[in-house]
Amino acid sequence: MNKFMEFLENILLPIADKLNNNRYLTALRDGFMVALPFIIFGSIFVVLANLPFLDRLIGEEAFATYQNALAPASESTLSLMGLFVIVGIGYKLTQRYGLEAIYGGTVAIASFLILTPQVLEGVAGAIPAVSLGAEGMFLGIVTAFVSAELYRFFTQKNWTIKMPAGVPDQVSKSFSALIPVALTLSIFLVLRIVFSFTPFDTIQNFIYTLIQEPLTALGSGLPATIIAVLLIQVFWFFGLHGQIIINSVFDPIWYALNNENLQAFQAGQEIPNVVTKQFIDTFLVGMGGTGMTLAVIILILIIGRSRQMKELGKLGAPASIFNVNEPIIFGLPIVMNPLSLIPWILAPVVVTIITYFAMSTGIVPKPAGIIVPWTTPPLLSGFLATGNAWQGAVLQAFNLIVVMIIWWPFLKIIDKSYYENEKKSSK
Repeated sequence: MNKFMEFLENILLPIADKLNNNRYLTALRDGFMVALPFIIFGSIFVVLANLPFLDRLIGEEAFATYQNALAPASESTLSLMGLFVIVGIGYKLTQRYGLEAIYGGTVAIASFLILTPQVLEGVAGAIPAVSLGAEGMFLGIVTAFVSAELYRFFTQKNWTIKMPAGVPDQVSKSFSALIPVALTLSIFLVLRIVFSFTPFDTIQNFIYTLIQEPLTALGSGLPATIIAVLLIQVFWFFGLHGQIIINSVFDPIWYALNNENLQAFQAGQEIPNVVTKQFIDTFLVGMGGTGMTLAVIILILIIGRSRQMKELGKLGAPASIFNVNEPIIFGLPIVMNPLSLIPWILAPVVVTIITYFAMSTGIVPKPAGIIVPWTTPPLLSGFLATGNAWQGAVLQAFNLIVVMIIWWPFLKIIDKSYYENEKKSSK
């Protein structure tokens, strides 16, 4: 095992060092770190607003009132996560060039808003909230990079307004940024106008179509499910909400299969389908969130030596129990971290195969079509999703152990790296 660990370190750490020194990847990582406090705040209130079976305890009307009272916490943070990330990327990339970073952040967000489709309401245009969150994340990241580079280009070309001596510094900086900002925003405005004459109408529609159409041809068997899981993990690795992207294509298939199972279960007939909506939501996502990161947190609490890892484990554990895992995804981080790429992609695929064959062979009952609340903790959710079968809970526990085994050597390397950096900084 030690030789295997050394092999991984020799291969992965040099790659990680190169990627960490890349200005764009660094800006992307730091941009997500800017958004992290808002993500954690929103995640906490998502859990509180969706406590499983609370509606049955206090009644549906009281539960709806309770959810409406807490909704603004997540709607103003998690639902708008893309905005915080875009500002962070623009700010950090511009800062890296030694320029006024605040203008890099603000020109990034303004450029993104110019490209974002608006829904006309009366005489004013309203921007859909979904476009400002995970759905618009990919466009936002690209826009932040391009706008920051354009702002840098125009500024370094000295296409700026020079104010006379004696003018307050902040006023001088504001006028100095005027021309670079105006030129950058004008380019994005032209881009929006050009796309309005295409069949896509907007850049967001163009991106969505490019991703959706190839996926629509996929089926619902094990190979297609593995492909879907792989794509979810890859998108998340690059900071994109993989489930929103992939589920928009596969949900109609998975829900239809789910309903077939529910009808068979209610009629006392043999359940026909293995892969359903609850197969994905309960035995993959419902294990601490996308990537089954409850296993990662448990492992951190067991083997973690660095202060950063220990604090992250304590911070992420409560939310992860209810399948909210943004704190671990962006805090470890998993996003854009080459040390986490292999287990992040491998573990869900292995678990998908194990779960599929356990159910197809009859060792574990197939999902009964019962929609289990997504915040239901693991083990309980597996029990309920399989029609109150204890085998469902056992399968989830087994899968958690599998994920822990896959993550163990990689998490040891990450923890060792953090621990050594902490020792150096304490000297």
